[in-house]
Amino acid sequence: MKRKINFSKYQGAGNDFILIDNREGFFDRTDTALVKSLCDRRFGIGADGLMLLQDTKSFDFEMVYYNADGNEGTMCGNGGRCIVAFAHDLQIIRDKTAFLAVDGAHDATITDERVDLGMIDVSAVTRDNTAYVLNTGSPHYVAFVEGLANMDVYGTGYAIRNNETYKQAGINVNFIEKEGPGYFVRTFERGVEDETFACGTGATAAAMAAAVQENLNGDLEIPIRVLGGQLYVAFHKEGLRFTRVRLKGPAKFVFQGEF
Repeated sequence: MKRKINFSKYQGAGNDFILIDNREGFFDRTDTALVKSLCDRRFGIGADGLMLLQDTKSFDFEMVYYNADGNEGTMCGNGGRCIVAFAHDLQIIRDKTAFLAVDGAHDATITDERVDLGMIDVSAVTRDNTAYVLNTGSPHYVAFVEGLANMDVYGTGYAIRNNETYKQAGINVNFIEKEGPGYFVRTFERGVEDETFACGTGATAAAMAAAVQENLNGDLEIPIRVLGGQLYVAFHKEGLRFTRVRLKGPAKFVFQGEF
């Protein structure tokens, strides 16, 4: 007999996720077809990804992240912020947490519907022609452009993600443009294989690329506007080393149900 599974839907700046409390371990982590069907926007619930909240030793919980294609993915920054909000709503945590993700330990604080998430340190920034390439928990390509609002992000991003350099492992492709005191960023995400309304690790990578491009150092906080809202990325930068990295922004409950 099939059991019904409860889920919650959350979104962080338009990056939307299916959240499942799997502390009892009933969800089959190998069922990629089920995850893909649940994330389908026409035949399922619809989401950029799915996360399992699981018990783990030494931390409040473990985050297991799946891309919309059904496969377990690398770190998702907005997903991390949303699972913190989910854990808060489940009363697993209060206003602070330390949890485990695929790229290691993360800490976070939550105030109302805003989550401040600690990200991994970054010390390797390389170039691909004029673009920057770095890993903020997931691999990212960051290119500075003009006229981003009218750019074909899907077509250009798809071509870069599937070129000879990146086709096998895949890469997230970000386009960034200076905008007032901050930057506007749009992202083509691998695993979703489309443009998303936001990408947390992408916003983080874009902010770091901007700091390198502008030769900024010290304690910095950079506003990053995405299609789904406003994010802020803070870090301490010395040369090409980034520490005390924080991703800040909204993480909101949308609805809950069962399948």
